Amino acid sequence: MIKQRIKILFAISIILISFSPLFGQIPENYYASIKGKKGAELKTALFEIIKDPQVISYSKIWTAFESTDAQRRDRVWDMYSMNAAGKADYYFAFKSNRCGRYKKEGDCYNREHSVPRSWFYDKYPMNCDLFHIYPTDGYVNNRRGNLPLGEVGITYWISTNGSKVGQNTTGEFTSTVFEPIDDFKGDFARTYFYMATAYEDKIPSWQSEQIGGETYPGFTKWSLDMLLRWHKEDPVSLKEVRRNEAVYKIQKNRNPFIDYPQLVEYVWGENTQKAFNNEKTMDSYLKVEYSPFERFLNKVFGYMR
Repeated sequence: MIKQRIKILFAISIILISFSPLFGQIPENYYASIKGKKGAELKTALFEIIKDPQVISYSKIWTAFESTDAQRRDRVWDMYSMNAAGKADYYFAFKSNRCGRYKKEGDCYNREHSVPRSWFYDKYPMNCDLFHIYPTDGYVNNRRGNLPLGEVGITYWISTNGSKVGQNTTGEFTSTVFEPIDDFKGDFARTYFYMATAYEDKIPSWQSEQIGGETYPGFTKWSLDMLLRWHKEDPVSLKEVRRNEAVYKIQKNRNPFIDYPQLVEYVWGENTQKAFNNEKTMDSYLKVEYSPFERFLNKVFGYMR
């Protein structure tokens, strides 16, 4: 009888835990200065909030990944080998599978700059900003190289999880690109929106076919159109929410497009002519976006999506 009561109490405690937030609270008034702004002015207001991150050294990023990109059972969350549910043909351990040499997929993981370092001349602090550095399969990362993100028509190469290298089909840009799987296209779009915002004072000097040039919008047209679509088609996931919080604890800045995805439309999308005053949405977005069942799965099973 006592054992049965213990089991019941344990079950109740698990259920109660599942209703608690999975993320820390956004600091009070963190985004207060953006109220009433739109378009380029809104982007600059966000820049003033998230600029000058307290980035760590490049060597410490290996250890940081253990808190920012951990899947259940301490596996590395690799968007170049996994799918949205965290399944893959192979898995990496944080300490034992760091890249040295590699010959094929699954040999090791490394530190991928989703915005390639060559675009910003490997300069600090961009080269150490965790918001765009992800743990990824070394071989796949090498195949991507410094290619822009895009949508592949003619395919030259495909990875085990379906990431592609091939000729771009978006807009008038027809050069070779790297296409991540659909499950993570929104993740990369919001990463690029962050980079174009956090470094808007630096991007005029960047050189790429995707991000850089003028401070606003900060993207080439074909690229922005595609990233806006990716943002809509692949909404913010629990994985991103948790990573945003983990990086914030390290760098003391946040990705506003994960905190409040609707900001994308007010900066670059359909609402650029409207002042952002959506306070109720800002206060409630993360609380209502994920169901108690999703939170329960995450607490008990490490479910991240």
